[in-house]
Amino acid sequence: MTASPTATNNISPSATATPRQEISATPAPTLAPTPLTCWDEGGLIENQQLKTDLFPDPLVFRVYLPPCYDQEPEREYPLLYLLHGQTYTEDQWIRLGVDDTADTLIAAKQIPPLIIVMPLEQDDHTPPPENPYGEALVSDLIPYIDKTFRTRAERAYRAIGGLSRGGNWAVHLGLSHWEKFGALGGHSTPSFVTDGPPRIREYLKVIPDDQIPRIYMDAGEDDGWIFYTFKLEAVFTEENIPHEWYLFQGAHDEEYWAAHIEDYLRWYTLDW
Repeated sequence: MTASPTATNNISPSATATPRQEISATPAPTLAPTPLTCWDEGGLIENQQLKTDLFPDPLVFRVYLPPCYDQEPEREYPLLYLLHGQTYTEDQWIRLGVDDTADTLIAAKQIPPLIIVMPLEQDDHTPPPENPYGEALVSDLIPYIDKTFRTRAERAYRAIGGLSRGGNWAVHLGLSHWEKFGALGGHSTPSFVTDGPPRIREYLKVIPDDQIPRIYMDAGEDDGWIFYTFKLEAVFTEENIPHEWYLFQGAHDEEYWAAHIEDYLRWYTLDW
């Protein structure tokens, strides 16, 4: 712009400040943590016993501790109770490969690390309520496990499942003690005679709608007990209870259950 000819500019030009050059500090390199080798070494199985007033003999059970349990002492873990079938023992789930499958899925980061508890039922013929096995699990075993191991003791991080008769127990305990379990799985589960449709409906009426456990049911189409499994599933459908129901090829045997171990673990750990 040209100044007016009558104006006199007596203002000396101000010095132009030289911009100061900012010196950026070179960030220190971020070192990636060294992966713990224990992730690839697999978990650990512990054999334990628990004295309870409900039985003359101690309650026998096995515990699967995930990889790196000892190396990460501050970490807490969700918990899965798995119950065996009639005429079998607490080692059934291990023989079916649940520990090896968990190791593989955990190492691949496809499921989170978890603790698995597998208790023995000594009297595998008497149903509840005469059989105190379920009471022993809820009143004695669960508190012991939460005290002894680094578990996440919230209901949302505790699940229960079982095969055949063990599935009967899982349904019975998962519904009658719904405040303890966030999920239950019945695999080839016909349900106890004492837990027929009327009793199942009674359990369901007590549970608040927003507290219904996640429910998974499956069976083989050649299962000899399939009629009773259908009756149990029908109750959930008729009562509008959300649940997952799968009918696969197979029978009521270990070959069928072993083929679905990975499916079971993925489902139990889905929200963990």
